[in-house]
Amino acid sequence: MALKITASSCSVCGACEFECPNAAISMKNDMYVIKATACTECDGDDPKCAAVCPVDGCIVQA
Repeated sequence: MALKITASSCSVCGACEFECPNAAISMKNDMYVIKATACTECDGDDPKCAAVCPVDGCIVQA
């Protein structure tokens, strides 16, 4: 299963994009999105994107 970014919570800071080891996060229509087919949730480790996100609850299970 992949992660998703809650649009209403996202501050569009960009921190998550550069932490993703799979390049699954990108900007789309002035908002960051996670490509579900590329997200591996960091293969069982703590998701790197969620770890650097300054907004609690912004990056969640899809």
